[in-house]
Amino acid sequence: MMYTWIIVLGVIVLGILLYANKNGSKILKRESPEEILDRRYASGEITKEEYEESKRVINSKK
Repeated sequence: MMYTWIIVLGVIVLGILLYANKNGSKILKRESPEEILDRRYASGEITKEEYEESKRVINSKK
């Protein structure tokens, strides 16, 4: 009986993860440093100067 509940719970969790991934959710996706930097600049967390300096540093490490 206990194994049945574990299997049911596993199927539910798997279904949620697959559904979320299908709909473009970032549950399983990791952002690249460039994406994080772009998002922070777009939301106003950092200034243009900070953005440009960080972008230069990121690109120099490649």
